[in-house]
Amino acid sequence: MSIKLRDFEIGNNKLTILAGPCAVESLDIMRETAEGLKKVCEELDINYVFKCSYDKANRSSINSYRGLGMEKGLEYLAAIKKEFDLPIVTDIHTPDQAQPVSEVADILQIPAFLCRQTDLLVAAAKTGKIVNIKKGQFLAPEQMKSLVKKVEESGNDKIMLTDRGVTFGYNNLVSDFRAIPIMKEFGYPVVFDATHSVQMPGSNGDSTGGDRRFVPTLAKCAMAAGADVLFFEVHPNPDKALCDGPNMLFLKDAKEVFKKCKDIYEIVRK
Repeated sequence: MSIKLRDFEIGNNKLTILAGPCAVESLDIMRETAEGLKKVCEELDINYVFKCSYDKANRSSINSYRGLGMEKGLEYLAAIKKEFDLPIVTDIHTPDQAQPVSEVADILQIPAFLCRQTDLLVAAAKTGKIVNIKKGQFLAPEQMKSLVKKVEESGNDKIMLTDRGVTFGYNNLVSDFRAIPIMKEFGYPVVFDATHSVQMPGSNGDSTGGDRRFVPTLAKCAMAAGADVLFFEVHPNPDKALCDGPNMLFLKDAKEVFKKCKDIYEIVRK
């Protein structure tokens, strides 16, 4: 099943990419990233949705950077949407955020650790926007079916499911690519989050580590396994980023990674 978004369809034989900085830092960084990624995706003929979080509620430390908050964050996301004519995806964390965020975002994303929260799923569904449910690191892919039903039974069949790795020991994740065909059986587009899948949760004590070297490899594997959409966190200079720097792609590297992924995506569908 494909999902209509503006003038394209997600999951209809054309690669879609959700990408942007981890969290809202500044309008300048968002602009640079949005402009660069839009250009890359236009050149490669890839559907593009701008991603950025106004708040990252699940942090390793109370002092970790979270973003600029909902009011200022949505203001910046709305500015990017208007200036670059891009659809927007961002996270929500509580049911009361669903409606105001839906006034800006085209896709409401349910964070992995909150994926089983019924009230959150219902509130997101009732906005009528696309709901992207990230599979919890603690769930088997088969268990996502019950979460799909919560959204469907709330009157919304515009659903995407995202895999972002499974807990492996205490400070690592592993990607089991069987999850992609299993979740595709539910009839909705499946996303692979290539950057959060290389996180090392809590590995730096009061912050999360990661290893961006493996992002291209995992993304290409996901394409071979049949994923419809790829998710990347991208930043002009991840080493200076205030959030999730170790697992984000450099903006300058995006075109090469996206092109290789598109090539595999098209081979798989021939």
